Amino acid sequence: MQTADPFGLETTLEPRKVVMVKGTANWDSAFDTLVDAFKALNTLLDKQGIKHAGNSMIVYTSTDDTGFTFLAEIPVDQDPKNLPKDMSIGKSPEGKALKFVHRGSYDNMDNTYEAITNHLDDKRLEAKDTFIEEYLTDPLKTAEDKLVINVFVPLK
Repeated sequence: MQTADPFGLETTLEPRKVVMVKGTANWDSAFDTLVDAFKALNTLLDKQGIKHAGNSMIVYTSTDDTGFTFLAEIPVDQDPKNLPKDMSIGKSPEGKALKFVHRGSYDNMDNTYEAITNHLDDKRLEAKDTFIEEYLTDPLKTAEDKLVINVFVPLK
């Protein structure tokens, strides 16, 4: 029997060195845009023989009804060279956060986020205006309905 995933588990995010690319997406084509961002980062790292030092992440920096801006981040132990101008090296988010788990396709993320919003309301918790998705399964190689994604909600 599978144990239920923790829902709203309090955790502390440790900052990690990441290579990142900034992007914007419409909700309609969100997943394709995210996958393209990961592809661009992977291509750069592969060319330079740099291994991932952790799971790929998306940090949503702002959202509205039509779409969102984001940072696609991949943890690394060494600095890649000759970054294109849309890429940079930085640190992943840190601090107190709640952890939720999403399983299944990206299209069903709405349900997960709705449940998260309800959870925050119930517990009267104030979240920051950002959230983080950590892809435990590689979105480039995993069937979309088999995705496993940790969602971290940083708290104020």
